[in-house]
Amino acid sequence: MASPTAFDAIHDYLAAAWTGTPIVFENEPWPLPNDPAAFVFVEIVSSVYDQASIGGGDQRSDNLWRENGVVYGHVLTPSGTGSRPARVLAQQFIDLLRGQEIGPITFQGASIGAGMPGDQDGNYYRQTATVDWQRDE
Repeated sequence: MASPTAFDAIHDYLAAAWTGTPIVFENEPWPLPNDPAAFVFVEIVSSVYDQASIGGGDQRSDNLWRENGVVYGHVLTPSGTGSRPARVLAQQFIDLLRGQEIGPITFQGASIGAGMPGDQDGNYYRQTATVDWQRDE
């Protein structure tokens, strides 16, 4: 789970900048239409929150602390429509973040993972875009 500082910055940026489809974040209402339609489910996680410098003085306040994490953009498209629509949206998601700086957060490497059936009764296909990020404080 990412820190509140990282989560808020990434959430607010994506909520304002993403226009390709509806976007849903972790533990938010997930209203599905009767007819399946594309949307993106976003997870924001961090894997490391560690001291990145050694210095004198107070260890907590006088040193650089680094949080590394990943943004997962799970692109869901209607089953039976092929993988290309999902790949196009996944690439748009990556392009929105790749190389961006949002305050203390820098986005780095990105990838589009293997596609697989979505989790809603076989009505969706899922293609996940992954973007690495780093935050220094």
